[in-house]
Amino acid sequence: MKINIHHTFLPHLDPEASVAFYRDVLGFEVRNDVGYEAMRWVTIGPADQPDTSIVLTPPAVDPGLTDAERQTINELIAKGAYASVVFATDDLDALYERVEASSVEVIQEPMEQDWGSRDFAFRDPAGNTVRVQQLA
Repeated sequence: MKINIHHTFLPHLDPEASVAFYRDVLGFEVRNDVGYEAMRWVTIGPADQPDTSIVLTPPAVDPGLTDAERQTINELIAKGAYASVVFATDDLDALYERVEASSVEVIQEPMEQDWGSRDFAFRDPAGNTVRVQQLA
């Protein structure tokens, strides 16, 4: 049996800023862009991995949430404590340079970790924490 991640979800606060970052800085392709009223869901992913996608989604759209819960979710997103993703690359330093040259906040420069990997971290345009590890 083989199990793969097919789709995962990251909230966005500004779909244009998120799409521009993931497309122009990380080199992902836009696979789908669906709008409903004032909301947008944008599916992106690495061009060479068509079976793996990230859906950039409006936060707190569940109709069962209260206004207070929506506010809490927005506050957690702003702190980078709501959602995160970990990527891996074969050229950590080159990717770090591209991320550093963009407008996102770098929260950790490339470094060797105690658990054996070399990585760096940043917040995407919505505030989500993104960590990138060097492939061995």
